[in-house]
Amino acid sequence: MVRAMQAEARAGRQLPFAVEYDGEFVGQLTVNNITRGSGQFASIGYWIDQDVAGRGLMTRSVAMVIDHCFFALKLHRIEIAIRPENAASLRVVEKLEIAEYGFAPRFLHIDGDWRDHRLFAITKEECPLGLVHRLSQLSQE
Repeated sequence: MVRAMQAEARAGRQLPFAVEYDGEFVGQLTVNNITRGSGQFASIGYWIDQDVAGRGLMTRSVAMVIDHCFFALKLHRIEIAIRPENAASLRVVEKLEIAEYGFAPRFLHIDGDWRDHRLFAITKEECPLGLVHRLSQLSQE
């Protein structure tokens, strides 16, 4: 799996990121389906160890990676697909104020079946100063 991710990263189609807490690997965030040309978009997916969930680590990680996509990679749009029952992941997009734009029935094959997903997206124009900046502004309110 690591070799496949490295090959996809070298090809410019995917970027895997590790999430660490107190020097320990606790999660992963992956930018995938990177599309160039007239699209300039990608999707992201993420997970975090239950032992450290709820501390804002993934929210901050998603904000940082989206900023990297907008400012370093010059992408225009980032999409996130989340299973409707995944309250923790839904809370991440809620805290970052990423808008929901649709519902995809039987979108991804997970745990032996095709699973529905809620779809979220954000564009560079919606956060010109970045999501880390937006997150810091929201936490001051």
